[in-house]
Parts: sequence; C-alpha cells; structure tokens
Amino acid sequence: MNKFDMHTHHYRCGHAKGTIEDYIKAALDSGLQVIGISDHSPYFAEKMDHPYPHITMAASGFDEYIQEIEELKKKYKGRIDVLAGVESDYFPKAASTYKHEFAKYELDYLIGSVHFVEDRNIFDKNRWEGMTEEEMLRVKNKYYYLIQQSARSGMFDILGHIDALKGYFPYISELYTPEIEQTLKVIAETETAIEVNTSGKMKYCGGWYPSAGILEMACHYGVPVTFGSDSHVPERVGDEWEEVRQVLKETGFKEWRYYKERKPVIQPL
Repeated sequence: MNKFDMHTHHYRCGHAKGTIEDYIKAALDSGLQVIGISDHSPYFAEKMDHPYPHITMAASGFDEYIQEIEELKKKYKGRIDVLAGVESDYFPKAASTYKHEFAKYELDYLIGSVHFVEDRNIFDKNRWEGMTEEEMLRVKNKYYYLIQQSARSGMFDILGHIDALKGYFPYISELYTPEIEQTLKVIAETETAIEVNTSGKMKYCGGWYPSAGILEMACHYGVPVTFGSDSHVPERVGDEWEEVRQVLKETGFKEWRYYKERKPVIQPL
C-alpha cells in the first residue's frame, strides 16, 4: 500500500511557504511513496495576468509550474512518485475556459473546490455578520449546489474540502439542509472522489473536512475517497494520514485512492 498526499501548495499561490521541492523532500521524510502537487490555478477567465496575487498564481506562471513538476518527476523517479495536479475553483460561467486551459497539459489529476458563493469567499470571517439563519441556509444551499455542478461538470477527479463553509464559522454545520445528502448522491453517480482534508484543524472549526457525519453518508452512497493535507507549509505534508486511514476503516470504507494520468489508483485501507 502506498502512502500518499494529493493536496499541497507552495510559494506561487502567494499564501503558502516553500518550493515544490521542499514539499517533495517533506513527503520523503514522512515516508510517503506518492506526493501530489496541486497549487491554486490562475484565474484563467480574468483579463489581468495576476489579479489576486495572494490567492493564486499568475496565468503567465502556469507553464513554468507544470514544467517544474515534470523536471522534479524525473529527478525523484524511483524515490517517490511526483504527480502533477491543480486545485481549481469552480466557476460555472468560466468552466469552458478552464477546461480549455487544462486540456493543454498532461495533468495527473484536478481538484475542484468551491471557494466563492455569491461572489464572496467562504473563508471571509465577516461574511456571516448580521445574517439570519434563513440567509445562512441560503448560502449553504448555494454552496452545495455549486459542488453538485462541479461534480457533474466532469472537470475534476477530486472535490476539495466539501464542508469548508464551517472553516471560520462552525455554527453553519448545525443548520440542516437536504442538499448535503443530494450532493453526495450526485458525487457518487459521477464517481468523483472527495478528499479527507486535514487542514480544518488550522481554522476555527478544528478537525477535518468533511465532518464524520458527512463521511458516514458518503460511505453509505459509495462515494470514493482520497487524502489531502492541504498543506501550505512543508511540515504538514501527510499530516494525520494514519489517523484518517483508521477513521475511514471504522466508518466502513474498504479502499481509498489517488490519481495518476487522470485514472484512479485504488489502495486498500
């Protein structure tokens, strides 16, 4: 069984530390056999080359990003499997533009994440101020509808942190919506994987994305799972991998996976 981490970032996105090679070295130190490089994709639909320098890399830097991964794949061949990935926002109106750009490259996998609802970042600590529960629930329902759309788009192999709304607002998890169950049904139908993302511990909510209850529901519907630390510093590569493996086994999952050349590599738990 290979130990893997599919979700890592580096300095190009503007809010992570370290080079790609730093994360590969950290993966080796952590005993990983597979490391996925998945920095935030540029805003391909924007006219400016680098409109948000502290959120994503510049469009003009994407070729260099892919080239660097390919060089490091060769350098570390036989020691660790380095995979070329991207974490991409899902914007319905810009989906065709992103598809066109990603098609130019031989990527191993794509993570699709929803970071914006109603044009506002889900990690904006002030977005919930003054909102009624009804308004909060509207945002939550839109969030899950966007995740459903991202799964149906066929663009992604993995869906990132599917309950990240709770990151800086844990109370949102207490508001029930049937859209969560519907979303997991859609994800199962499309055979897209969800990640167990251990970066929630770095935010107010603590713990992982998604919650134990969502994981149990995902298992019931046969949703595939993978692992991602979502590390923004090399020291977090592979963070809590063994703990996640044990919880998935206890939940009822029999396997998890990583992706290579856009195909799942199934690993027993």
